[in-house]
Amino acid sequence: MNDEKLKFYALYLTRFASGFGFVTLLTLLPKYITLFGATGFVVGLFTTAFTGAQTLATIPLAWAGDRGDKRLVLVGVLGVSVASYVAFALVSNPAAESWQFILVRGLQGVAVTGSGLMSLALVGELSPPDRRANHIGKANSWRLAAGILGSLAAGALYRWGGFEAVYTVLVALLVPAMVGVWFLLDEDETRVKGNPFAGLAFNRRLWTLTSFRAQYAVAVTLVRTWVPIYAGVTAARGGLGYTAPLAVGLVLTAEKVTNMLLQPYTGRLSDRAGRSLFVFVGGGLYGLVAIAVPFTPAIGTALDLPATFPVVGTLSAAFLPLLVCNGLLGVADSIREPASMALFADEGTDDGSVASSFGIRELVWRPGSVLAPMLGGALMTMQIDWVFYVGGASALSAVLTFLGVLSRNYGTQALTEW
Repeated sequence: MNDEKLKFYALYLTRFASGFGFVTLLTLLPKYITLFGATGFVVGLFTTAFTGAQTLATIPLAWAGDRGDKRLVLVGVLGVSVASYVAFALVSNPAAESWQFILVRGLQGVAVTGSGLMSLALVGELSPPDRRANHIGKANSWRLAAGILGSLAAGALYRWGGFEAVYTVLVALLVPAMVGVWFLLDEDETRVKGNPFAGLAFNRRLWTLTSFRAQYAVAVTLVRTWVPIYAGVTAARGGLGYTAPLAVGLVLTAEKVTNMLLQPYTGRLSDRAGRSLFVFVGGGLYGLVAIAVPFTPAIGTALDLPATFPVVGTLSAAFLPLLVCNGLLGVADSIREPASMALFADEGTDDGSVASSFGIRELVWRPGSVLAPMLGGALMTMQIDWVFYVGGASALSAVLTFLGVLSRNYGTQALTEW
């Protein structure tokens, strides 16, 4: 195995370890709510502390990565990750206070954001331009694998050894990742003078990409948040009434599995065929499938699909169509995501501001991801189906806006040339 491959594997392990920690904590949040007896506002702070810290940390971490050594910054944030999980172990007892847990969640938010930004920036920087989306797709596949395994392993580890067992495993993953980055990656010699964000603020290509991404954030947040709600709420509220957690888990896992398996291949194809074309096709497919989700009960009935299944029992004829739809959402995201990330990496690597380019990508996503849950709650008061109609329409609006801006600025041929 050559040195270049080892560098990428060190970064892939970093993506896996960081993703595993994020999903594990997300899975265990109900345990902490029970442990601290948290209600209402405090429960909201358990999530807000994480997302707020992520938002605040994005610009300074991206700035530090472009002005200094990205490898050193990545090692530092991995060290912060280790410290955060040790701190989680210390506050995971009835004697601790909920505010202590909230502070550690904020620390975890900084660590997850930093490791995500720096690992992607280094993958983009190390990749040759004609294989950049392929390498990014592989890195994302490791993160998605961590999401699947983390959600499955968290409960089992907790039952076996409590919180201590969970955090021991997380530290055991992060330490080798940190050591691997330090010893296998060379010192990052790319330096940007001044403020790297200033040089990208008026980049026409980034403005073209953000015209898509700002709207698309609403679509993805709505659909990903409400698919499990749609599968799990009672039939009287418009859902399918899947009381078996396994059934809901299978529906959610379908999206992650298809996304994980396909990203390296779709990334490779987008390197050859034009990345903006894959952003357009993937985003459009996501919108169409999202609009189809509310029709899954009618599809199941029309096809006379079974409603009873081994292990999980009686569900609904809509179960298989919903499983397929969520799997197709993963396919759509696998088409879009590596191509979109590679386009941001392309712009950043041209002048050494790759971390800042990914930082802009992250910040553009934030408004839509914050506002979408409130919008979804309002739409659900009318009928849950409207969540998917609006989500799908947002995705279609995003791809049409992207096509319009792209064609106006660079001509229609840019769809296959970017």
